[in-house]
Amino acid sequence: MTRKALAGISVVALTVVGLVQAPAASAADRDFQVLVFSKTVGYRHDPAITAGTHAIKDLGAANGFSVTATEDAGAFTPGNLAQYEAVVFLNTTTITNDPASRLFTDDQRSAFEGYIKEGGGYVGVHAAADTEYGWNFYGGVVGAYFNSHPVQQQATVKVEDRAHASTSHLPQSWSRWDEWYNYQSNPRSTAHVLASLEESSYSAGSGAMGDHPITWCKPYQGGRSWYTGLGHTDASYGDEGFRKMLLGGIRYAAGISKADCRPEMGYASLYNGSTAGWKQAGPGGFINYDATLASHGGMGLLWHDTKAYTSYSLKLDWKLTGDANSGVFLGFPPSDDPWSAVNQGYEVQIDATDAADRTTGSVYGFKGADVAPRDAALNPPGEWNTYELLVQGDRLEVSLNGVKINEFTDTDPARSLAGHIGIQNHGTGDEASFRNIRIKDLSATTAVQAESYSEGSGVSSFAKAGANSGQTLGYIDPGDWARYDGIALTGATGFKARVVSGGPGGTLEVRTGSPTGPILGSVAVPNTGGWSTFQDVSTTLSNVPAGTGNIYLTFSGSGSGLFDVDDFTFTPGSGSGPIKSLDGLLCLDIKGASTADGTQAQVYTCNGTAAQSWTRSGQTLRALGKCLDVNGAAMLDGTKVQLWTCNGTGAQDWEPRADGSLVNPKSGKCLDVEGGQAVSGTKVQLWTCNGTAAQTWDQST
Repeated sequence: MTRKALAGISVVALTVVGLVQAPAASAADRDFQVLVFSKTVGYRHDPAITAGTHAIKDLGAANGFSVTATEDAGAFTPGNLAQYEAVVFLNTTTITNDPASRLFTDDQRSAFEGYIKEGGGYVGVHAAADTEYGWNFYGGVVGAYFNSHPVQQQATVKVEDRAHASTSHLPQSWSRWDEWYNYQSNPRSTAHVLASLEESSYSAGSGAMGDHPITWCKPYQGGRSWYTGLGHTDASYGDEGFRKMLLGGIRYAAGISKADCRPEMGYASLYNGSTAGWKQAGPGGFINYDATLASHGGMGLLWHDTKAYTSYSLKLDWKLTGDANSGVFLGFPPSDDPWSAVNQGYEVQIDATDAADRTTGSVYGFKGADVAPRDAALNPPGEWNTYELLVQGDRLEVSLNGVKINEFTDTDPARSLAGHIGIQNHGTGDEASFRNIRIKDLSATTAVQAESYSEGSGVSSFAKAGANSGQTLGYIDPGDWARYDGIALTGATGFKARVVSGGPGGTLEVRTGSPTGPILGSVAVPNTGGWSTFQDVSTTLSNVPAGTGNIYLTFSGSGSGLFDVDDFTFTPGSGSGPIKSLDGLLCLDIKGASTADGTQAQVYTCNGTAAQSWTRSGQTLRALGKCLDVNGAAMLDGTKVQLWTCNGTGAQDWEPRADGSLVNPKSGKCLDVEGGQAVSGTKVQLWTCNGTAAQTWDQST
């Protein structure tokens, strides 16, 4: 064992052998049932099927679940499948690229679809990707179809997610002998990649993928899916590391172990073994071993001093030992005093037991987590969990293992969500561990790759030269759609897409709720002059909800092969500047530039002063350090609109609509110039929306 202190940082780097804990069945696990299905029509993987079946039965006996093995597709009926929490497709095969080769009748396929949609779990092992090529639903469940493979050989597996129950026990780099599949498409855009292959460590042959996922997971149409390309050889099922991987995959698919399996792209690593850019404030610190930070002593804070963030998605994996205490701090100024984070930032708590506003998922001392979804999503002490902390302006969303459990608005002028981030070492005996701290900076508008949809109908990714990620969302016909989860929508007033079409073109619609839900906006997509000529199209949006949400792109037109979508962006309203009214003659203004609560808002000759410089933050409009507010949160026509200290209430939300109006969602009424008078000093008020010039505001500058 070697030990050294990192210069200026109270983090100890250790070379440790044998300290990594393998996932085990929790004492809280309920009994559950697993069906192992291994029917083959194509190549038969024996003795691997026999070895795999025995291994899963052994895992069940040791970990509290029952296993039924069959090669009879007749087991796929709604009633029979309903008794199983997970179905394992163990080296099933059909004939490659022959849609007529199939394992199931239409009724059996329908039963499996219903099972997944009702919350069932799928585990795919190796040749499960060489199965049911003509069944689009199955292709979505498994994540990618088999393409080819080179000879069996040794290769290095890069473990990307070491929090998931199937991979948390593995080293970052894992050398194994197997038959390594190449796939027809890259699943990274639609699944969460747990492990990938280092193609430089072996010969991938003509099907080399470059970025080469080999194990992944995903939520799918109400259920859960986990797949690994490992498991060709019978020796695999005697390997302890692989058996524990298989156990973790089964526990996830069965809903026992929770994980964030949403697709994840665009994050920058802040910590994955290296503590460069981190500083310790206060007593105690963290031991750094095996790309894991383990707390000791305290009360102190390890904080990232390289950059302060304003709008961002922070993800990190954490684990408690027993009834320990820790937390993640956000929005504090740079300081070597940990109490500056306590007093000027916010802590998202990690604590197995405490008061409601001081336990896991709470914003410490300010707002408790939503208990029911939190408890349903939480893995117990001794197992890894994943936080996503999404900050947009003064709003914070806390997600645990992919489930939103808290939403909080900052109204305290002494604190902020914008600033530095840090992890707490709470004190002696409070042992908490962290892995894989990563961040996506949202302060600049980030394009969503259209092929990275969470669910779709009729569409699929298409490799295309000139696309920003090398792929587009293609095969778009009228009536098709694609869903995108977790899109940051707060303050969005516009939509822009990069498209390409050598076909007839058509219409792209942006919706919420469902493929037939409310339309936020639509835009015509022309024939761009050929399938290699890209063009941007854009439109305004209305009725956009705040926070993050799931949106649908739907497509209409005549004919087939309408167009491809490369990527798209939700664009915010203006950053800082005037809001013009009455055909641009006057500007929204605060009377006398007074900062006193209750000062009347008015229209006045545009003059470029601070009283007319409006910044959108979330759903609020801010000037002179305060918010545009509906007096008393009233809903009556003629209610005064004023300046007031920002407080996060609905009285201060203003939603831009496509017709130029500014709507207060709480009242459903519009910002209005009294009497429609184009006279400096005329008051603004709340009024029933009527589409007149008195309610038309230009926020484009």
